[in-house]
Amino acid sequence: MNWRKSTYSDGGDGDTCVEIATLPTRIAVRDSKAPTRATLSFPTASFTALVDHLKEHSWSEG
Repeated sequence: MNWRKSTYSDGGDGDTCVEIATLPTRIAVRDSKAPTRATLSFPTASFTALVDHLKEHSWSEG
């Protein structure tokens, strides 16, 4: 799998974020601090809907 980190990753070693990998019909997600541990995967449409929702509803809006 070709894992990539968010462009919003913290500085430092860049290990304080999640990584995603695009599969034919799913998106895989893992913790960059523990890349050999469990990986989650979601149907592409569901993951895209989640990301779109998070973009529209910032957590900082209170």
